[in-house]
Amino acid sequence: MEVEPILIKGWAAAQNYPDSRPRFFGDIDLAVRSADVEKCLARNRTERFTSLNIDLHRELRHLDTAPWNDLFARSKLVNVDGTAIRVLAAEDHLRVLCTHWLTDGGQYKDRLWDIYYAVENRPSDFDWEMFLGSVSETRQNWLKTAIAITRRHLGLDTTSLPFHGDLGDYPGWIDKCLAKEWASDVRLRSLDTCVNNPALFFKQVRKRLPPNPIQATIESEALFDERSRIPVQIRSISMRFRPSFLRLMRETRRKLWIRKSN
Repeated sequence: MEVEPILIKGWAAAQNYPDSRPRFFGDIDLAVRSADVEKCLARNRTERFTSLNIDLHRELRHLDTAPWNDLFARSKLVNVDGTAIRVLAAEDHLRVLCTHWLTDGGQYKDRLWDIYYAVENRPSDFDWEMFLGSVSETRQNWLKTAIAITRRHLGLDTTSLPFHGDLGDYPGWIDKCLAKEWASDVRLRSLDTCVNNPALFFKQVRKRLPPNPIQATIESEALFDERSRIPVQIRSISMRFRPSFLRLMRETRRKLWIRKSN
């Protein structure tokens, strides 16, 4: 049986943009059911697929908690140059776009336009109850916060949204975090890719300390509220330390082995 992936983010987000503002993307994000991941990984290693820059997702991972079967049942096929491509329902995809932007700590201001145009150019039958009701109250808080940020910084009109009245002032620490991120020219990258460049490595370490409070909130499945972010930042450090350390050790050993072999 053939695997049927769902295309998310990139190209799918670009479909909401007006022709006068093209949205460029560098990779292809495909989500597949958990049972199909190994089959897809094996195929992705073949010469035919290695040049496609595919980012494979095990279902939607951290980006959404709605059951995969529900997401798939609501998805739709769109025709792209004679090929049928499966994409999420508009409601489900907007949740993914909001959560993805927050997961990145809000560091990419230009990607707020993904949320802006997904709301601005939503289908006439867009179901806001499904958009919010498919996830927990904590994640509903995230979604409303992302839309409120888009309203404040890009001027998104939210007056027609059923929860417009709930989009009050979000915590002030969020804008402080965004101002810091948008003023910085340092973007997060995996530490194991920096082991041969000490200056870059320590710049990346400094970028992580203290952890981005928006990112830490998402990692901790916490609410965006006025409470101190220190607890979630500490939790973020504890969650990230071991896997980061193990990746660093593996990469260091690999490079040492290559050096000795040469």
